[in-house]
Amino acid sequence: MCKIIAITNQKGGTGKTTTTVNLGIGLARAGKKVLLIDADPQGSMTASLGYEEPDNIDITLANVMMAVINDEEMDLDYGILHHEEGIDLLPGNIELSGLEVSLVNVMSRESILKSYLLSIQDQYDYILIDCMPSLGMLSINALVAAHSVIIPMQVAYLPVKGLQQLIRTISKVRRQLNRNLQIEGILLTMVDFRTNYAKDILEKVYEIYGGKVRIFDARIPLSIKAAETSAEGISIYKHDLKGKVSQAYQALTQEVLQS
Repeated sequence: MCKIIAITNQKGGTGKTTTTVNLGIGLARAGKKVLLIDADPQGSMTASLGYEEPDNIDITLANVMMAVINDEEMDLDYGILHHEEGIDLLPGNIELSGLEVSLVNVMSRESILKSYLLSIQDQYDYILIDCMPSLGMLSINALVAAHSVIIPMQVAYLPVKGLQQLIRTISKVRRQLNRNLQIEGILLTMVDFRTNYAKDILEKVYEIYGGKVRIFDARIPLSIKAAETSAEGISIYKHDLKGKVSQAYQALTQEVLQS
């Protein structure tokens, strides 16, 4: 059975896209059939997988969702790209901004993405959705379509404080639109293990959320290597297989496989 995971945080710069890419490719390396969906108009994940000009791609998530809205027939692989590291990608670009505005007047607007995924999910073991850094209609679509949510969170004071709003939104979606939605866990990213500040923030996270939400044992360390992978269009595994970031994402992959 396919598991659909939304990877979301309303704050930018949390390692959300990097996590989606490296968890997805980690799952593919473990023998799973994986689809990554770029639901961010910036197209950051599409670009970080080597498609340098997302806005020049002819068919993206925006076209697919518009086809669902207009009740048009689509092939199962419509718009899907096959990446050399073993995952499939449904790209995103600036056209998603226009789609988000259009969704306001659409019937069952929160369920358009879910409707699409129901038609293709039998082809995959995992579908990961990289959400935009806001809680707009595209992010709500992702939460309605998903079985669970992973929340990447930078180890810093403001992201910890802002997490409460996101958790409230997830709870509201669960109550009103998707009763099966669960929080898979909080993933701590950009952790600088050398500083007392990071240790203090970690304690704060466990104090506030530890009793309510799972916090993954895997922690993604602060590293220039992770930033370099996005520029090169490859995963951390291909860039630095034995490095600490790669090992952290392998550990996260195992936790997700066991959950």
